[in-house]
Amino acid sequence: MNTLALVLLYTFLAGLAIPLGGLLARREHLRRGHFRQDLLHGIVAFGGGILFSAIALVLVPEGLERTTIPEFTLAFAGGAVVFLLIDYAVEIRGEKAGQVMAMTMDYVPESIALGAAFGMGGPLGPFLAFLIGFQNLPEGFNSYRELKESNWSRRRIFGLLAVLVGLGPMAGVLGFFLLAAHPRLISWLFLFAAGGILYGLFHDVAPLAHQRKHWIPTLGAILGFLLGMIGEALIGSL
Repeated sequence: MNTLALVLLYTFLAGLAIPLGGLLARREHLRRGHFRQDLLHGIVAFGGGILFSAIALVLVPEGLERTTIPEFTLAFAGGAVVFLLIDYAVEIRGEKAGQVMAMTMDYVPESIALGAAFGMGGPLGPFLAFLIGFQNLPEGFNSYRELKESNWSRRRIFGLLAVLVGLGPMAGVLGFFLLAAHPRLISWLFLFAAGGILYGLFHDVAPLAHQRKHWIPTLGAILGFLLGMIGEALIGSL
């Protein structure tokens, strides 16, 4: 299998985790009581933990390698400001889409980087695909619930999730052909995404994950971050 085909395959499989998470969210209504609430908050926290691991272990370290202090400050802060403006515009319309935006700002830049990583060679590409897939599952779950609370129909929700699946391969091809020779631009993209995701974590994800007098859901964030640490350790041993 040639390299371009691998890029398409890995990004598509990682993207399939998005609607799969949505399908799981359709079934969560079968559970009732305190366990159901703990489960939902735990899944939100798990997704937040994985997002944070992506920031701390992939996006920021890779971004800092090739940028100066003014550059990474501008890129990181710019991502947070853009995310804030998008979030504000969505809230004015009376809808919630913080989870969807966090997933998109993570999924698309990392898919671009995945394509570029395959173009440059080395083990980073498969690791990114693994990380993206594990991020997309709880994010798809949380995005479905968020949009459902905004009175979206199931058809409309899964239509949006299907579009997001297609964004991955397109972003991967873009990275493979255009950015593999420009690692500095990838660094800017990583840091921009990291700033936006971190804003979303503190503004949307963390409040949803918190539940008064319940400590078990918080462990979901720890588990998600630990998963990213394990992946980083595995890639370092190759």
